Amino acid sequence: MNSNASLQQARGNFSVEVKPQTPDNPAAEGSGLSRLSLQKQFQGDLEGTGQGEMLGAGDGKTSGGYVALEKISGTLGGRRGSFVMIHRALMVGGAPTEWTIVVVPESGTDELRGLSGSMKIIIADGKHSYDFAYSFT
Repeated sequence: MNSNASLQQARGNFSVEVKPQTPDNPAAEGSGLSRLSLQKQFQGDLEGTGQGEMLGAGDGKTSGGYVALEKISGTLGGRRGSFVMIHRALMVGGAPTEWTIVVVPESGTDELRGLSGSMKIIIADGKHSYDFAYSFT
C-alpha cells in the first residue's frame, strides 16, 4: 500500500456460498486440485457482492492451502465501483496460517480507482466478518 496515503478502515459482516466446480480440461482433472466458486454478500462499511474462483489442495479441514481471485462490486466508504482481491492461505493443524488477502494493483474501477489495501477475515461462531484497511493513491 502507498505509505503516503492515509489508511481507512472498513468493517462489517458477509455471507459466503462455496460450490465445488467440475474440472473442465485434462490438465485440471490431472492436477487433483479442488476448484470452487465463491459468491459473497458484504454488509457494513463495504456493501456489495463478491464473486470468484478458488483452487485448493489438501482436505480443507486440517491441512492444505488455497489461492483465489474475487471481484467485489459495490460501495466502499461511499464510493461506488469494483475491485479484485487475491487470497492466499495455508492451513496447518486446522488453523489458517500465512493468510493474506490484498487488492490487486490497479484493479479498482469508477470511484474506486487507485484503491489498495488488505483484508482480514474473522470467523467466529460460524459467522464471517471482515476488517479491511485501505487507501487511495
